[in-house]
Amino acid sequence: MLSKVLGGIGRTLITAGTLILLFVAYQLWGTGLQEAKSQKALAKDFEVLLADADQTTTTAPPTTTSTTSTPAGTTPTIAVQRSEPATQDLPLPAEGDPIAKIKIPAIGVNRTVVSGVPLSQLKRGPGHYPETPLPGQKGNVAIAGHRTTYGQPFHNIDKVKKGDQIIFETVQGTFIYEATDTIIVKPSQVEILEDKGDNRITLIACHPKYSAKERIIVIGKLVGTPAPMLTGQADAQEKARVEDKGDGLEEGASIDGGLSGESVSRWPAVFWGLVAAAIWFVTWVIQTLLRRRIRRDVEEGERPTRARRLLTWTPYLVGVPVFMVALYVFFENFGRLLPGNF
Repeated sequence: MLSKVLGGIGRTLITAGTLILLFVAYQLWGTGLQEAKSQKALAKDFEVLLADADQTTTTAPPTTTSTTSTPAGTTPTIAVQRSEPATQDLPLPAEGDPIAKIKIPAIGVNRTVVSGVPLSQLKRGPGHYPETPLPGQKGNVAIAGHRTTYGQPFHNIDKVKKGDQIIFETVQGTFIYEATDTIIVKPSQVEILEDKGDNRITLIACHPKYSAKERIIVIGKLVGTPAPMLTGQADAQEKARVEDKGDGLEEGASIDGGLSGESVSRWPAVFWGLVAAAIWFVTWVIQTLLRRRIRRDVEEGERPTRARRLLTWTPYLVGVPVFMVALYVFFENFGRLLPGNF
């Protein structure tokens, strides 16, 4: 009796440990699959926006360019800016729209930036705070990104050094920032999102890795002349500030956006957890019944064929893939209940 109890406890602990390891694997790599799929779609949409912008600006006055300072022996990068009359006619981005390509050559970042910073958007890529200017424009441009989950776009942001380039390709042109500083702040220090009277980029990610205790901030200075604001953009920024419910520039608020998750219902996680458990239970029951049947045949003197023995594993061959799908959906919903998505 005691051996059965201990055996049951042991199997329970092994199962729990396996599920925890699978959840960790989902957080570190499974979420990256979602982000990669979203990035492909965003990249295609952004190419369409660029093509439309080119058509809009075909009759605009000539563009202006500026060359950034680069170390000796390297090729300088050119920042291109379209003329003001052309950019005024470009559409304002809505939440979920791609707004730019961000490249940080020093750490291998090459992502499409999405408008908005709730978790639903940061799951797709780096997110732009809509109450701040668009990349390349005058003021403090703020962009947040995950560091260890959902493709970990800012995984090595701590390795950005002073002078490293942060390049944005937008519908208004290509703009280059040069990193000037890296600081660590608390999530409550919303002042880092405020206008500082210069033209800068503020990149935000959780710190340290695998933790949401603090935030690492990389600041960069725009090289060259900033682009003008789009028609109606000032009103859209003010609306974003008003509609912001604690994740933006309000005093005492948090700069997190979607970096610390969102308050969601627990019932989807409960439902899919029960579905996954039910699939595994049914699979185990069917496999157990088949094994007992073969054992009974052996006791009666009948030798089961090789095919019949292999048949006992059929429930697992069918049930495990279905179980893994249900478990993946469960992990996705369960992850939303956690206090932080890093």
